[in-house]
Amino acid sequence: MITVSLQGYGFFVCMKAIETKETSTSNDSPARIREVLARALDLEILSLTEVSALIALRDQAMWEEVFNASAMVKEKVYGKRVVLFAPLYLSNECMNNCLYCGFRRGNQEAKRKTLSIEEAVAEASILSSRGYKRLLLVTGELAGAVNYLEGVIDAIYKRTDIRILHVNSAPMGLNEFKRLKASGAGVYQCFQETYHIPTYRVMHPSGPKADYYWRLNVMDRAIDAGFEDVGMGVLLGLHDWRWDAFALIAHAHRLVEKYGFGPHTISVPRLQPAQGAELKEAPYAVSDSDFKKTVAIYRLALPYVGVVVSTREPAYLRDELLLIGASQISAGSRTSPAGYMEGGDTEQFEIGDRRNLEEVVGKIASMGLLPSFCTACYREGRSGDTFRHLAEDGGIKNLCQINAILSLKEYVEDYAPEELKLLLERRIKEEALKTGNGLFEKLQQIEKGKRDIHV
Repeated sequence: MITVSLQGYGFFVCMKAIETKETSTSNDSPARIREVLARALDLEILSLTEVSALIALRDQAMWEEVFNASAMVKEKVYGKRVVLFAPLYLSNECMNNCLYCGFRRGNQEAKRKTLSIEEAVAEASILSSRGYKRLLLVTGELAGAVNYLEGVIDAIYKRTDIRILHVNSAPMGLNEFKRLKASGAGVYQCFQETYHIPTYRVMHPSGPKADYYWRLNVMDRAIDAGFEDVGMGVLLGLHDWRWDAFALIAHAHRLVEKYGFGPHTISVPRLQPAQGAELKEAPYAVSDSDFKKTVAIYRLALPYVGVVVSTREPAYLRDELLLIGASQISAGSRTSPAGYMEGGDTEQFEIGDRRNLEEVVGKIASMGLLPSFCTACYREGRSGDTFRHLAEDGGIKNLCQINAILSLKEYVEDYAPEELKLLLERRIKEEALKTGNGLFEKLQQIEKGKRDIHV
């Protein structure tokens, strides 16, 4: 049994008796697990006690029921849509020395680069020409990062067809976050990496990131500055996945209690090798089976949250995860600055899924799912508690369905290669027939050249 309290800067999370090695049968009996799944299927945020029951589950036959329930919850909240995006790495310069990262300050093999604004626009333009409409800007921990990000965001919005930019950057102070939000950033994303304090301190020996509590409270500062959409995650493999997954969900609970909403997205990164990293293998390796369990637990525990799986993972596993609860994936990613223009140099981590965007879009469609390039919610004010309640009431599903179809039609008209168009047109027609709501008229408008139609 593990009971831990994390305190600092007003933050308190109680790690309520989660079992990681020994489990009691009373907590994970089939009857109990089915009660938990029934609550999740009603789109209720699960209690921490219910979450710990899922985490403690060892019965592999029951896990199949959990995966089925997770898939059903995803379908009830988001329908068949799968959101696509790409990361745009702006800089691999960093003041931190994280043992697992290729960008760490002590990596003498690294070739350092920070994109100029012109280079950032060029990278964004390449991605825009492939059909992407949302990008995640990623940077190492830089002094004065907000000044740089403001310039990059402004230029990309003005000079490309990208419609929304999210940001993954180091924690900032309240005033810096206010500036970042005012620049037009959508989601602010930052991962705690691990909530286990002794492990955290070993993994982050120097640099600003060594301050555990400064990072722990970053979501409060971002939300207080106006970000209603924030993204969270832990790096699976640094510590026991059960412990960290539970801690992340407990952190999300605390945000819900304080603000009325928690994270907009939860990412599920798993530790991968990185050139020049001091850590050569995961201290707590996470199997594919346990990785699937983590995705399902996140989906069931926080039904409205977008569960994001990156190209760290191999193609076969990402495809499988889309059928059990993942709702957003990156595609055709590069994890180094100038990676799309030049191939890049030092990467943050090794990529597991090297399919390009067209291949991923085609695979999603062939699985009976619906590729989506939609960015509407961020621009229509559907964020924070508004988004959460719409999702829990089933309203987001209807909006997502329509906007996924419309944004996919744009992709077909402007970007899809000929060999992919027939499949995508068939999927659009199939889903449009189910949807109605004057959708065929809107699709005709897109064929005639109108763009960015959304509800």
